[in-house]
Amino acid sequence: MSDSETIAAGYAFTGPALDLGALLWDGAPLPDAQIRIPLPMLNRHGLVAGATGTGKTKTLQLIAEQLSAQGVPVFLADVKGDVSGISAPGTANDKVAGRAAEVGQQWTATGFPAEFYALGGIGHGIPVRATITGFGPVLLSKVLQLNQTQEQSLGLIFHYADTKGLELIDLKDLRAVVTFLTSDEGKPELKNIGGLSTATAGVILRSLTAFEAQGMADFFGEPEFDTSELLRTATDGRGMVSVLELPAVQDKPQLFSTFLMWLLADLFHDLPEVGDADKPKLVFFFDEAHLLFNDASKAFLDSITQTVRLIRSKGVGVFFVTQTPKDVPGDVLAQLGNRVQHALRAFTPDDQKALKATVKTFPNSAYDLEEILTGLGTGEAVVTVLSENGAPTPVAVTRLRAPESLMGPIDPAVLDQAVKSSSLYGRYAQAVDRESAYEKLSEARPAPAETPKAAAKKAPAKEDESMVQQVVGSGMFKSLARSVGTQIGREITRSLFGTARRKR
Repeated sequence: MSDSETIAAGYAFTGPALDLGALLWDGAPLPDAQIRIPLPMLNRHGLVAGATGTGKTKTLQLIAEQLSAQGVPVFLADVKGDVSGISAPGTANDKVAGRAAEVGQQWTATGFPAEFYALGGIGHGIPVRATITGFGPVLLSKVLQLNQTQEQSLGLIFHYADTKGLELIDLKDLRAVVTFLTSDEGKPELKNIGGLSTATAGVILRSLTAFEAQGMADFFGEPEFDTSELLRTATDGRGMVSVLELPAVQDKPQLFSTFLMWLLADLFHDLPEVGDADKPKLVFFFDEAHLLFNDASKAFLDSITQTVRLIRSKGVGVFFVTQTPKDVPGDVLAQLGNRVQHALRAFTPDDQKALKATVKTFPNSAYDLEEILTGLGTGEAVVTVLSENGAPTPVAVTRLRAPESLMGPIDPAVLDQAVKSSSLYGRYAQAVDRESAYEKLSEARPAPAETPKAAAKKAPAKEDESMVQQVVGSGMFKSLARSVGTQIGREITRSLFGTARRKR
């Protein structure tokens, strides 16, 4: 058996699989040697990497199409605004026909069922919001770029709000709680929650004010997005492709990358264990993954590692999308069993170092991968996946198939129409500002000084009673028991990332 036949045999799976393309051998594709990924192995996670312009987005589109066709829902983050075309049939032309003939593909122009979302409703899409309580202190610290001490202090503030039944819906709620804790009547409360210093609370307050001044308030509030929406299938049985449109927030990378992690964390602690299933419940593509790991604290990285490790058993596959494997921490990279590596550049010493590091992440092969990775054309990649028995397949240089949907954005008017005609639009389009911590604390503030005669008519408060004790004892505060998801005196249960658990 020749080397090419040995490689092809490593991808001859018996069960359902996704077709990536044809094996490239001696510079020519071999249509009879198909490179594939077993469908049940998609929850073993993966990496799609490569330099800018090498075809990563088209690879995501290709994989997403086939997952949808197999009834598997998909989540895609559309950073550049060119993934919306997955909802429309592709355009036949000589280039597409030539690629299909080379790789043995029966190409048919096909659109796939899609929902379009936008963070906070900024841009085209159904608004995706999170409550501050739901988002949690760890992820919010990443967005606010707090240091480790400040992150721990923010955690204490959340703990305080949770135990006092002060629901944090939006930024003004959190700011109200921090403002109260740094006020004269609130400072005694600081001593009861682990030594939170007034100075650190002040830093957090200033960070919140600056964050809100940058126009970030729209991302937090209600109705909070229910991540189970990402698990839907269309009426014809195909998986729904959920596209999060991000072009309008490209200048806020810390925010959108952390929001993607919130979506994943929320899915993680809400989904039941399913073990190894015939196909995933969802495949989640985490684009611009390096933004998530940049300047991340150890606690944050540990939480990512544990989430990725455990979410597999809940039927969710995660594909990180970035330029080189070194953008992903080693503990996370070790869990990514399916690899599609597009071309890398080696123009600088740093590029050459990244190239060598990338080669070391692949199984041993007969290829000179350093040479091959710098010579791949657009739409070509080095592939290795997990076989049906969980073992790595041979490294295969592959010419990838062409997506069958539109390779580019759909018309903005068509996109807007798709959004407004969605059954989810009415549920999430209009922001709701119900009574929460801001209103509770505002109403609980002492009234302006009264005349001695008016004051004498009222029984004085106990001298040793703190402001919050007065709040808790009031009928106004007790109404919080009727608020969704919060009970007085009962702390919110939080997950790995400090995100609030909720019942569907």
